[in-house]
Amino acid sequence: MTVQIHTVPAFNDNYLWLLANLASGRALVVDPGDSTAVTAALTQLGLTLTDILVTHHHPDHIGGVDALVAEYNCAVHGPHSKRIPQATHPLRNGDRLALLGLEFEVIEVPGHTLDHIAYFCSQGADGYPWLFCGDTLFAAGCGRLFEGTPAQMHSSLTRLAALPPATRIYCAHEYTLANLNFARAVEPDNQALRERQEQVQALREANIPSVPSSLAEELATNPFLRCNEPAVAAAAADYSGEPLHSSTGVFAAVRRWKDNF
Repeated sequence: MTVQIHTVPAFNDNYLWLLANLASGRALVVDPGDSTAVTAALTQLGLTLTDILVTHHHPDHIGGVDALVAEYNCAVHGPHSKRIPQATHPLRNGDRLALLGLEFEVIEVPGHTLDHIAYFCSQGADGYPWLFCGDTLFAAGCGRLFEGTPAQMHSSLTRLAALPPATRIYCAHEYTLANLNFARAVEPDNQALRERQEQVQALREANIPSVPSSLAEELATNPFLRCNEPAVAAAAADYSGEPLHSSTGVFAAVRRWKDNF
């Protein structure tokens, strides 16, 4: 099976993920906020768009859906949500999709929005598991809580953290350097974090995307996945000025800290 993932930059810092089956010439796109960028990529690669995967309802993730459906008459898979009326295939937790010769599992991950979902492919074309997680899990960070609670987001991230460590994390934004700067404030003595910051700095200076990352990298350096680590808990308690008695409490404090960083 020959499926390639193409990075389609959009807006200031979005990444739209275009998956192409080169044998059939068929493609799907994840979170197409900008139809123009997607159409240009499809034309350049000689592909036909058959499916759209949507993670949540924010405009920078669904803004191009209507135009792409009008042009390609493609199917739209997305959360079972009234805020995504374009979805021809509404999805819930545990649903499975077979597209381009790949199988995807739907994981509900409320927090950033209440209707947010992620798409997990346990066997990508390159031999690694793939996770398309929108704005839930970022490289070295996580999404803001626009609708959900800290408990919901912490639970969602805990679910994602339990996936295979080799999983490639295809998030939707190039926020990595800013996230790493914050992570260093939380864990200044984390050597893996220091090394990752140097690596990402070099990538960005060369105008190379810093994503996908791996779940193993996130578990070692992402403070939002490290709320059970003593150093993260201590830093969060120091920021809060009071003891924190649960990993959810630590997560909530670290998220507040990041919001004001």
